[in-house]
Amino acid sequence: MTHPDPGFQSYALSDRYDLERGRVFMTGTQALARVMFDQARRDRTVGLKTAGFVSGYRGSPLGALDLELWGQKKRLAEERITFLPAVNEDLGATAVLGAQQAVLDPNCEVEGVFSMWYGKGPGVDRSGDALRHGNAYGSAPKGGVLVVAGDDHGCVSSSMPHQSDVAFMTWFMPTLNPASVEEYLSFGEYGFALSRFSGTWVGFKAISETVESGRSVELPEDRDFVTPEFEFPPGGLHVRGSDLPSAEIEMRIGQKLKAVEAFVEANPIDRAIYGLPEARYGFVTTGKGHPDLMEALRLLGLDESACRRLGIDIYKVGMVWPLARRDALAFVEGKEEVLVVEE
Repeated sequence: MTHPDPGFQSYALSDRYDLERGRVFMTGTQALARVMFDQARRDRTVGLKTAGFVSGYRGSPLGALDLELWGQKKRLAEERITFLPAVNEDLGATAVLGAQQAVLDPNCEVEGVFSMWYGKGPGVDRSGDALRHGNAYGSAPKGGVLVVAGDDHGCVSSSMPHQSDVAFMTWFMPTLNPASVEEYLSFGEYGFALSRFSGTWVGFKAISETVESGRSVELPEDRDFVTPEFEFPPGGLHVRGSDLPSAEIEMRIGQKLKAVEAFVEANPIDRAIYGLPEARYGFVTTGKGHPDLMEALRLLGLDESACRRLGIDIYKVGMVWPLARRDALAFVEGKEEVLVVEE
């Protein structure tokens, strides 16, 4: 007979937000909320005086995010995070841009406002103009923006399937694709760090099968990011008072993407699962396609030892665009065959 872990006898549902280490249960929706709480804690720990801001428009699979945030009003106030549900997605994105521009006001009381926009895939489409301009104008050096797209690839609760990757690419917006509820936390941390360095808004895919699921997760430790050597152009890459219509906007976007590439090379988010330099066959996965592939291999009896014996390695892509070319090319080099697995 086994005895229950005494640590779980005192477990409270609020631990999903209260604990900084250990194992907790949370849904994908709650993980998105915790991304904001964790960023407030990290900034406070290093002595930054920042505030948070969340705005967007509800819609499946993100239809419960506003309910979760409303239920955490006291915690939001304690962490200096403002939640402003918008009348529509466009106004939410415009409000997020305003939050990044707040630091341009000499009377601003904080050093930056880290922000999250949320909306379902069709909402991403309809607010394209606002999101495009937001990314072009940029983020604040101590602010940062996550653009959370609730994608319904399987058309479970939508009039048609939707996938926001190509829209993000059109706006030159780097895009993260977490594979699990647990990765929401680490990818959220990564997204804010990338946004602050590069001046970009960062897309964040939240598909139905993940954000509407729940599981026990091991809370990740905070990551120490390396500041890459990068020569910023005159005027910098972050939000400014105004960029008049000119070719300079496009030039700034090009420089931002170079900053993204420098950051990702210094702080890789993709990884080779087994790290077999002589592997003959490779799988490239992203998002939920990764755990699906691992489960398929398990059902076939292909565990790590079998994959090593047969010369099979797996490359998990964390940022789907722009692809980290250096590491991706290093993985496929010498492979006889490579199979890409998406959702």
